[in-house]
Amino acid sequence: MKTSALTAAKLVAARDLRLAFRKPSQLLQPLLFFMIVATLFPLTLTPELSRLRDAAPGVLWIGALLSSLLALEFLFRDDAVDGTLEQFALSGQSLTWMLFAKTCTHWLLTGLPLALSAPLAALALGVPVQALVSMIAALALGSFALSLVGAICAGLTLGARRGGVLLSLLTLPLSVPILVFGSDATRHAIAGTEIAGPMYMLGAIAVLGVTLAPLAAAAAVRIGLE
Repeated sequence: MKTSALTAAKLVAARDLRLAFRKPSQLLQPLLFFMIVATLFPLTLTPELSRLRDAAPGVLWIGALLSSLLALEFLFRDDAVDGTLEQFALSGQSLTWMLFAKTCTHWLLTGLPLALSAPLAALALGVPVQALVSMIAALALGSFALSLVGAICAGLTLGARRGGVLLSLLTLPLSVPILVFGSDATRHAIAGTEIAGPMYMLGAIAVLGVTLAPLAAAAAVRIGLE
């Protein structure tokens, strides 16, 4: 009996989760990088909480973007090296679904922990406690959109030399809308005003990413494997 595309995607996600927990250093690296970047600003910028609070949205979202870039390098690289991606492409299953499962797993292991740990860095930047929940929601949604955009770029740079540099050059311009609306949502949360507008925009970007990114990533990976 042929395995359905959804079942194949679940098997890929389960496999990636098992492999990820065998390499805890890859899980901790983006998280530690984010915390270091975010906590260095209070030491170098100013000790005044009011000024740190003004800079907090930018600091948190730049830190999240850089951490996401660090983690994206591992999204397809190891599977391309050991031939797993080639087996996926030849399996007869939907490569789109399998890469979507890999991208979701990647976000669960990197983006979601980053969003949940962000309050520690946010408090060091003077972000009020009542803004933390909204900030976590914005970071969770934004990091998911970053993973979807990054999956396309990771697929495009699969067979390239110096792929890490090229990955950053491709991902950074495409991430600008996420950065703008994400930091705007955090700024509104800190000010105690309505965050619905920027959150709707982040949600729209994420929905667009779910619709298009897996198809584009699958096409890019097929080209990279040829």
